[in-house]
Amino acid sequence: MRRWGLKGPASAVLEAAGPLTTLAAQLVYIGQPLLGSPAPGSQMQALAEMLENQTESRSFAAFLRKEESR
Repeated sequence: MRRWGLKGPASAVLEAAGPLTTLAAQLVYIGQPLLGSPAPGSQMQALAEMLENQTESRSFAAFLRKEESR
């Protein structure tokens, strides 16, 4: 995300999406076989788990904002 300058937009989407992050997590779970990472412990699995947990999503968004301001 740093390379493409997506930290700001990603944190904004995570904060604005609120309860929709749970739906996004379900889409990631469904899409895992298509994206080539159905194995437990994969990055896609970690992303889906983070999206399911609103506290983790907010913490990640705060982390991205903090990193962006550096």
